[in-house]
Amino acid sequence: MTTPKLILASSSKRRLSVLSQIGYKPDLIIPADIDETPEKSENPRSLALRLGFEKALKISKEYPLDAVLGADTVVGVGRTILPKGETEADALYCLEKLSGRRHKIYTGVCLIYNGRISKKISVTTLKFKVLSKTEKDEFIKTGQWYGKAGGYALQGFAAQFIESMNGVDTNVLGLPACLVHKLLFGIGIKKDYTISTEIC
Repeated sequence: MTTPKLILASSSKRRLSVLSQIGYKPDLIIPADIDETPEKSENPRSLALRLGFEKALKISKEYPLDAVLGADTVVGVGRTILPKGETEADALYCLEKLSGRRHKIYTGVCLIYNGRISKKISVTTLKFKVLSKTEKDEFIKTGQWYGKAGGYALQGFAAQFIESMNGVDTNVLGLPACLVHKLLFGIGIKKDYTISTEIC
């Protein structure tokens, strides 16, 4: 049986790092450029699932013989979808929504191979401490909110804001390791034990 080639439909260094940590090395990394605008009445869970699927589908159409892994991470407070941090205003909006509250991080994962589509979702619940104006201002200055779902990253300045976490930590990094391993192992993707296992 021929081992399928693996394509990661994402340019995320954190997702690549998680794959490396569990011994998988994509043969190709091809970011999927799609419209990530939420549809009307879409909730965080359904958005993460849809975008993960659409990313995998777009690349799979170009490489139909290969295994394509797509993923998207969405942060939600209740049914409210928090934006990616593109501006300081975005980051401040997210901090104000997250301050003193529980929120959920949803990562929708999709693997397409040999005509089969596997879609999964992983959810991690976190709680932020109540943030002072000084803490918000200091975080904004770091710039670590830029390009991040919900305007922050777990492995950075914002780590000090997290009071509790329930769920998979690698999900917060953008790729739930156990779930992804099951999908890739299930189609015969081989591991590369010579690659780095360090998470950035």
